[in-house]
Amino acid sequence: MVRVGLTPERLTLAGAELADEVGFDQVTVSALARRFDVKVASLYSHLKNSHELKTRIALFALEELADRVADAVAGRAGKDALAAFADAYRDYAREHPGRYAAARLRLDPETAAASAGVRHAQMTRAILRGYDLTEPDQTHAVRMLGSVFHGYVSLELAGGFEHSAPDSQESWAWIVDSLDALLRNRATP
Repeated sequence: MVRVGLTPERLTLAGAELADEVGFDQVTVSALARRFDVKVASLYSHLKNSHELKTRIALFALEELADRVADAVAGRAGKDALAAFADAYRDYAREHPGRYAAARLRLDPETAAASAGVRHAQMTRAILRGYDLTEPDQTHAVRMLGSVFHGYVSLELAGGFEHSAPDSQESWAWIVDSLDALLRNRATP
């Protein structure tokens, strides 16, 4: 590949693509250098180390996922918004498994506070406003939704539902319906 034009942004995108191909845990500066057919040392003018590369990929993935979820939930409310949020989350993980894994990277508090992770929490809380939850129930619900979506997606990506009935899409719809019912029942009278 051509060496001209290497930038931190281009390296981040290439790292995200590499993560989807080989897995996020396999992304290193060395692997990225091989992808561009350059020496590892030439990338260190753009990146400090593999941790910075992985952090950049995580931030990229969080932003990309937040944009997708925002588009999906725009103009929706209640169960419709919940289902759109859940489907966007699941579809992203299935289409970009390496990027999804990157989005789970533990970030230092300062980086996390400036990341799109804040947008994810705000969108989740916006959806939950349709269920009239008060604190601390709203915080519990944010954590529950994140846990359920991440748990299901992780099991599905690992092949956990491939050879069993009913179809995993049917189970997904059942889960979203059940979450909607639970949230409606937890609403403050």
